[in-house]
Amino acid sequence: MAERADFLVIGLGAMGSAALYQLAKRGASVIGLDRFAPPHTMGSSHGETRITRQGIGEGRDYVPLVLASHRIWREIEAETGAHLLEACGALVMAPGSGTASHHGKPDFVRTSIRAAREFGIAHEVLDGREVARRFPQFLGLSGDEIAYYEPGGGYVRPEACIAAQLSRAAALGGAIRTGVEVLAIVQEGDGVRVETSAGTFAAGQVVVSAGAWTAPLLGAPFTDLLSVKRQLLHWYALDDARAYRADAPVYIWMYGTADTEYFYGFPPQPGEGSVKVATEQCADATTAETADRTVDPGESDAMYRRHIAGRLAGATPRVVAAAACLYTVTPDRGFIIDRHPERDRVLVVSACSGHGFKHSAGIGLVAAEILTEGRSRIDVAPFGLGRFAPASAARG
Repeated sequence: MAERADFLVIGLGAMGSAALYQLAKRGASVIGLDRFAPPHTMGSSHGETRITRQGIGEGRDYVPLVLASHRIWREIEAETGAHLLEACGALVMAPGSGTASHHGKPDFVRTSIRAAREFGIAHEVLDGREVARRFPQFLGLSGDEIAYYEPGGGYVRPEACIAAQLSRAAALGGAIRTGVEVLAIVQEGDGVRVETSAGTFAAGQVVVSAGAWTAPLLGAPFTDLLSVKRQLLHWYALDDARAYRADAPVYIWMYGTADTEYFYGFPPQPGEGSVKVATEQCADATTAETADRTVDPGESDAMYRRHIAGRLAGATPRVVAAAACLYTVTPDRGFIIDRHPERDRVLVVSACSGHGFKHSAGIGLVAAEILTEGRSRIDVAPFGLGRFAPASAARG
């Protein structure tokens, strides 16, 4: 006998926990499924902190999503007492003489500035000299850098955000089934049947927010559109935390113009005596099943030597901790928020392409609106599958 609900959410990480919460908040009958027990370390939504910024350098289409996310997280904080969003400020910096690329988007800093101006987001435009004066943790600046500083940016706590949304969803009547592996999704007439390791589930509509497991689960065209990239996070010990003032921001520092010439990081967490930094790579693909989730000490050493040495005051090569996570990436590094092309009762909200957590609460809202009302108040047409059709046709 199938367990039934109006809606099923498959995958309860960043996007799925948000969608489950928003559906339960509307009084919908909803069940969330996850093969693990979120929040967990097997996917993309862990590591203590994730940068959030509202002037989005990836393009203006993302801004309404992050604005909605900030509003939702503050609402959940007020309801639960959880501490989810730390507005310590966000700094995005690049050489002033070139158009630095990040996430495959050229002229990233100036695009952030344009987005902030269009949406009325408080910000400042700084040069390298002013950055060095205000934030002495950054070393070796030439002075001609261009920087976007957003006082309302900062970081969110991914594990806490997921846990809070799942807790609220459960309190509002949503059901959560963990340790359940989804094996097949079959649309039949006006409903969907989901076969799992724990039996059959049935619903009128399904949200697939399975991250790195999305392509194997859904098949074509997602097997052609989604690739999984292993990413590393590193925490280095500080020998002197005094360079980090109380107002130290999160940052994205593009010290060169290529996508690989950058790193990002966070101010020290209270009492930790270390800094978390990372970069990203999109050259080497893996899968959710085969990815190495350990970090070799040599990988942390290479990260320090290439990106950190001589650029961050007080950061030593001694590794306090390291972790691996997974990016699921589309060809244009954008999101997918769209109905399955052959199963119109299946809504796909993946992939995040490495910059999704800041938008996740807003995407959960979008998913709930689409499922319950037929459309979202936020325009998600730019994240539709149709933009990939010419490339798919060219591949023949």
